[in-house]
Amino acid sequence: MNEYSRFYIGAAFLAGIVVALGLEQRLRPQKKDDDTAEASRSRLNARTGPPAIVEGVEGCIGNTPLFRIKSLSDATGCEILGKAEFLNGAGQSSKDRVALSMIQIAEEKGILTPGTGDTIYEGTSGSTGISLAALARAKGYLAHICMPSDQAIEKSNLLLKLGAIVDRVPPAPIVEKENFVNRARALAHAHTLSSTTPSPVESGVSTPDTAEMEGLRTARGRGYFADQFENEANWRAHYDGTGPELYAQCEGRLDAFVAGAGTGGTISGVALYLKPRIPGLTVVLADPQGSGLYNRVRYGVMFDIKEREGTRRRPQVDTIVEGIGINRVTANFEAGKELVDDAVRVTDAQALAMARWLVEKDGIFIGSSSAVNCFAAVKTAMKLGPGHRIVTVLSDSGSRHLSRFWAKAGDVGGATDTKLEDVLNARDAK
Repeated sequence: MNEYSRFYIGAAFLAGIVVALGLEQRLRPQKKDDDTAEASRSRLNARTGPPAIVEGVEGCIGNTPLFRIKSLSDATGCEILGKAEFLNGAGQSSKDRVALSMIQIAEEKGILTPGTGDTIYEGTSGSTGISLAALARAKGYLAHICMPSDQAIEKSNLLLKLGAIVDRVPPAPIVEKENFVNRARALAHAHTLSSTTPSPVESGVSTPDTAEMEGLRTARGRGYFADQFENEANWRAHYDGTGPELYAQCEGRLDAFVAGAGTGGTISGVALYLKPRIPGLTVVLADPQGSGLYNRVRYGVMFDIKEREGTRRRPQVDTIVEGIGINRVTANFEAGKELVDDAVRVTDAQALAMARWLVEKDGIFIGSSSAVNCFAAVKTAMKLGPGHRIVTVLSDSGSRHLSRFWAKAGDVGGATDTKLEDVLNARDAK
C-alpha cells in the first residue's frame, strides 16, 4: 500500500468518527429551555452547607424563605409567593425586623444603653411587643407593653413569659388619653422623669398623672417610647431588609406586591425599594373591614361606610383581624403612600375562609393579617390574569391567634373538597 492509499484510508476513518458523533448528538434527547433554566436556578439556590454561625438571636432575623403557595398558584394560574416572616428568629413575625431596627437606631443615638435599667415602652396589638420583649432581654433592656384588651390572650401571656410588664387596656380611639399607644408614651415619659439616670426630657409629651409617677418612683435608667407607628426606623427596616431580599429572591421579576398596613412600615418600605427597580410593579394594599385605608388609597379620603370622616372619637369598627387596619394615616404609611396603586377590601368571613383553605390545601397555619394578605393576593392575581408573579407577606403563625381568630375559624377537620369560589364568596353568618 502506497503512501497516498494510507492517507485516504486514515482520512476516511476520521470522517467516519465525525459523522458518527454528529448522528449521536442529533439522536440524543435535547433539554428543553425550561429544564436548562430550572437547572440554572437550582445551581443559584444550592446550599453548600448549613447557615453560618450568627451573633445572638438578633442574628436570626431576616433572610426568610420565599415560597410558592401551591394551591393559590394552581387555582389562579399565577405564581403566588409567600414571604415566610413567621420564621424570623426572635418574636417569630415580621415585626422582628422593625423592633431590631428601632432598638439599633436608638442605641446609635445614645437613647438606649444596655445594662443601665433602660426600659422600652410600646403600644401594640401584640406582635411588635413580642419582638421588642424578646430583643430587649437579648440586648440588656426591659420591656413594658401596652395593648388593647380585645387582642388574643395568648399574646399577653407570651409577653409575660418573655419578662415584659403588660398593660391590657380597654380599646379607645387614638385621640383619647386612654388609648394604648398614648398610655405607652406617657409611661415612658414618666419613667424618664422619675429615673435615677439623668436624661433629656422628651419634648411634646404631657406630664403624666400622679398615679403613673407614683408607680415609677424607684425607676432606673430611662424610658424609651419606641413609637412604631411614627418611627421611621419601621419602614427603613423593610427598605433595608425585606425589599432587597424580595428583589434578590425573585431575581428582579415581580408583577405585584400585596400587603396590609397597621403601622404602614412594611408596604411603604418594600414599595420604596422595589418600585424604582421594577418598572410596572403594582403595589396593592390588603385592608380588613372597618379600616379607612382602603378608601384612602382608592378615593383619597379616609372613609369607611360605618365610620364617616370626622367621627373617629369612637372606637374603630370591630374586626376579628389583628395587626392591620387603621383609621388614620401614620408617618410610616405616609412615607410610601403615593406608591400604593390599588387596594382590596377583605371581610372577616373571607379572611377566616382563606385561613382554613391554606390549612386544608397546603398545611400552612397563619394568623389573621396573613389570611387577609393571601385573599388580596388572589384577587390581585385574578385581576392581572394568568402568568403573573405576586408576592405577599405571611406575617406570623396562627398559634398566637388561637383564642380569637382561630376560635371563630373552627377546626378544619377532614375537609378536602373546598373550592376557591367558596373562599371568594364567603359571607358572615347571619
